[in-house]
Amino acid sequence: MPDPLVDVQSVNFSYGRRPILKGITMRVPRGKVVAIMGGSGCGKTTLLRVLGGQLRPQAGTVIVDGEPVQGLDREGLYKLRRRMSMLFQFGALFTDLTVFENVAFPLREHTTLDDTMIRDLVLMKLDAVGLRGARDLLPSQVSGGMARRVALARAIALDPELIMYDEPFAGLDPISMGVAANLIRQLNHATGSTSLVVSHDVQECFEIADYAYLMSSGGKVVAHGAPDQLRDSDDPEVRQFIRGEPDGPVRFHYPAKPLAEDLGVPS
Repeated sequence: MPDPLVDVQSVNFSYGRRPILKGITMRVPRGKVVAIMGGSGCGKTTLLRVLGGQLRPQAGTVIVDGEPVQGLDREGLYKLRRRMSMLFQFGALFTDLTVFENVAFPLREHTTLDDTMIRDLVLMKLDAVGLRGARDLLPSQVSGGMARRVALARAIALDPELIMYDEPFAGLDPISMGVAANLIRQLNHATGSTSLVVSHDVQECFEIADYAYLMSSGGKVVAHGAPDQLRDSDDPEVRQFIRGEPDGPVRFHYPAKPLAEDLGVPS
C-alpha cells in the first residue's frame, strides 16, 4: 500500500495495568473508506483517540500524512487535528445552539471567513445531508437519526482530509442506518477525503468499505482484507463475528474466577 494517509505500526496502549491495544498494525490508504470492526470493548474507540493524539501509546508509532502523532507538541497537534474530523458516537451536538450554529461552530472557531461565506458553506453542508430545512431547529427538536446527520455536516464543515466515525450506526433504525451509510460513502467520494469507520455493524460496513480490519476482544487485529475476503474467511473468530454466532472463540463472559469461589461457596 503506497503512501497511506494513516500508518499504525505495532501500537500498544494500556489504561494502567489493563492492556487495551496489543501490537496494532494497520494502514489506511488515501481516499478510501476503511472499516475497523470488532465487538464492544475491543479498543476501537481507544484506537481513534490514539490516532487523534488524545492518548499516547506506550509502544509503537502512529503516522498521519507523514507526521508521527506522538512526537507533536501542542501546537503541532492542533494543526494536524484541523485536517481531521470526528463524528462522535452520539453526535455530541451543542444543545443550546441551533442546527445551523452547530455546523457553523468549527468555521467560526478555525477560520476568518465572513458571515456571508459561513452562511453559504453551512447551507451547502446541511444540504449535503438533507437537512437544510432544519437549520433553525434545536437538537432537541430533531430525531436521533437527524441529529447524527447534523453532526456529520459539522464534521465535514472544514473539508477534512481524514474523517473518523465512531459507531455512526449505533441506535439508528434500519432506514436511518442505510441513509447514514450511503452518506458516508457519497461524501467520501465527493470530497476526496479518507474515511475511517469504527463499528460492529457488519452489513453496513461491508456495503461501503473498501477495506476492513477486524479486532479481537484482546485488542489485536485478527484479520484484514476486502469485505469479500473477510466474508469467505475460515478463521473461527472471524466467522463467529461476521455471522453473529453465539458459540466460538469469542466468549460472552469477561474473564473471572469461578462463580462459586466469588460467592464464597465451599467446594
